[in-house]
Amino acid sequence: MKIAVFHNFLDNIGGAEIVALTLARELGADLYTTNISENKIKQMGFGEILPKIKSIGWLPKNAPFRQQLALWHFRRLNLGKQYDFYIIAGDWAISGTVNNHPNLWYIFSPLNELWQFKNYIRQELLNWWKRPIFDIWVWFNRKLSQKYGKSVDCWTCISENVKNRVKKFYNRVAKVIYPPTDLSQYSFKESGNFWLSVNRLTRHKRIELQIKAFAKLPNEKLIIVGSYESGARQFESYRGYLEKIKPKNVEILNWVDNSQLISLYSQCKGFITTAKDEDFGMTVVEAMASGKPVIAPNEGGYAETVTKEVGILIDEINEDKITEAVKKINRSPLLYREACEKRAQIFSTDNFIAKIKQLLKSYEK
Repeated sequence: MKIAVFHNFLDNIGGAEIVALTLARELGADLYTTNISENKIKQMGFGEILPKIKSIGWLPKNAPFRQQLALWHFRRLNLGKQYDFYIIAGDWAISGTVNNHPNLWYIFSPLNELWQFKNYIRQELLNWWKRPIFDIWVWFNRKLSQKYGKSVDCWTCISENVKNRVKKFYNRVAKVIYPPTDLSQYSFKESGNFWLSVNRLTRHKRIELQIKAFAKLPNEKLIIVGSYESGARQFESYRGYLEKIKPKNVEILNWVDNSQLISLYSQCKGFITTAKDEDFGMTVVEAMASGKPVIAPNEGGYAETVTKEVGILIDEINEDKITEAVKKINRSPLLYREACEKRAQIFSTDNFIAKIKQLLKSYEK
């Protein structure tokens, strides 16, 4: 079966991009996208599939033009009968379903800017005069996405959390297939002298809560790995704010390659995330695969992945509760190792690909 994978953009590599790259590698598929950072793709361990990655156009770095042009590019894409099946593994590539069949939409959010985080973006990130414009943009793109949704042949998503959103916003029932983690890459080396956090530098990740918590823990160290699109206003502004408020015991690394990241996982004392209503949260699985306890909000995908055996889920998270959780785990971080490694097995790449292939079988000619 000849397969094509669609993803919005590959100039900043996070969890969604890794899923798209994994699909392309494991299924021997071509990957259609817009912006491409060959260097970052190589650094994340996917250099061998670069010849199969194809750009269909260029996108600006800043929202909302970035998202709007992604929709436009994929709406124009018509590959006809070149492929037997199409996997849309990027929410802003949903318009690619119109001309390319049969298809499967593997849903990460869906389209958080339009639905789940709409009020947060409106109230917290926009000046008052931009809000009416944003309201019109949201209304227009909600209509578009629901229209494009009618061209989806198979609805799948990354978590029960996202499944509920799909039902609420699109009135469709999606099959849950947890995203893949290459467990063979991760291992426990030591319980070191630092805590680790891995996120995109966006405001809904609430990274300032981590920084404020560690300001109250001067004898603890936190390393934040934060990827972002250089030159994009929303990323640059938030990065500048975090740099301004961080104490000496917090270090922000803007980009590390895959080998460095795996090393940090293997040597940290534990892992912290504060993302708001996270869709799934692949980083907590990577931490568990490294045998490290996790501190996370008791919401979104984390409520599905993190159990009391592997870490601490915090209700109504704030910096004081984070400091309490750090102190609690510090008493015996090694006690979580075995449970973490066992829990991570559920989310393996092998399990993911097997379930995707099972869906594809029904479309084989």
